[in-house]
Amino acid sequence: MPRAIWSGTLSFGLLNVPIQLMPGERRTDLSFRMLDSRDRKPIRYERVNADTGEEVPWKDVVKAFEYDKGSYVVLDEKDIKAAAPASHEAVEIEAFVDAGSISPAYYEKPYILVPGRKAEKGYVLLRETLVRSARVGIARVVIRTREYLAAVMPQESALVMILLRYPQELVDPGEFKLPTGDPDAYRIAPRELAMAEQLIDSMAGTWTPEEYRDEFRERLHEVIERRLRKEGVASAPADDAHLPENATTNVVDFMALLKESIDKRQRTPAKRAVSRPSAKAAGKAAARKGASKAPPKKASANKHA
Repeated sequence: MPRAIWSGTLSFGLLNVPIQLMPGERRTDLSFRMLDSRDRKPIRYERVNADTGEEVPWKDVVKAFEYDKGSYVVLDEKDIKAAAPASHEAVEIEAFVDAGSISPAYYEKPYILVPGRKAEKGYVLLRETLVRSARVGIARVVIRTREYLAAVMPQESALVMILLRYPQELVDPGEFKLPTGDPDAYRIAPRELAMAEQLIDSMAGTWTPEEYRDEFRERLHEVIERRLRKEGVASAPADDAHLPENATTNVVDFMALLKESIDKRQRTPAKRAVSRPSAKAAGKAAARKGASKAPPKKASANKHA
C-alpha cells in the first residue's frame, strides 16, 4: 500500500474533513542505467565548470535564472523560500463549478483523498453532494513547496483530487494552422460523412480500461527476463493520521456548520476563486497606496531589493 504524502484536512466552508493525500497513479516505466560497454560499470555524471572543466562541489553550486543568453541573476535559498507558499497541509476548496466545464487539457495528475479516523460522515457528505449537483470543487493545495490548483471530484466511493494546469501552461490551438470552416470547403460529400458516422457506430463500445495494456512494456520485460535467464528490491508502514484542532469528525453538528457557511457567503460578496493578482500587480498596487499616503521622495538604491 502506498504511503500518504501528508495528513491534513479537506475544507469547504467551515467544514474541515481530516484526510490523507494518497498517490493516485502508479509509474510502470522501466528505468535504464547508462553503463560503460567495456567493463559494464555505471556511468557517473559530474557537475563541472563549463569553462575550466573542473568538478564543482555542491557547496559552491547556486541557482540562477537566465534572463538573456549568457546573462544570469543568482537567487539564494531565502529568495526562493520567500516566493514559496506557506507549507500547510490542507485542500482548500474555493468554488464549485459544473463538472463538464473543465476542458480535459487542464487535468494533470490524480491523487486519492482518504478520510481520517471518525471523518467518514463529512467525507460522504461532500462526495454525495458533488454527485447530486454534478459539480466539482476547485481548490488550492500545497504539495512540498509549490501551490497547485486542483479539482476535487467523486469517483465511485472515493473523492479524487486532480491537479490542474494553469491557463498559461497550455498551448492555444489557434497558434497552429488548422482547417476551419464547413466540411463543404474541403469537398467532403454528405455521403462521406454518413459513411464515417456509420463506421464510428460500428466501432462503438463501453470504456473498459482493463482491456488496454502497455504492450511495449510487456514485450520489453520479456526481453529482460530472457537475458536474465541466459546471463545469469521494500515497503514502509503508513503514518497514523493526526486530527487537527479544527477537524470536522462524525460527531460535529454538520447542519450548524453548513448554515453558518451559507450565511457567511450571503453576507460577503462573491469573489473570484481561481484568480489572484500577480506579484508584479500587487507591487504596483502597494506602490500607489504608499504614494497616496506620503509625499514623494527619492527611493534609496537598495529599496525592494
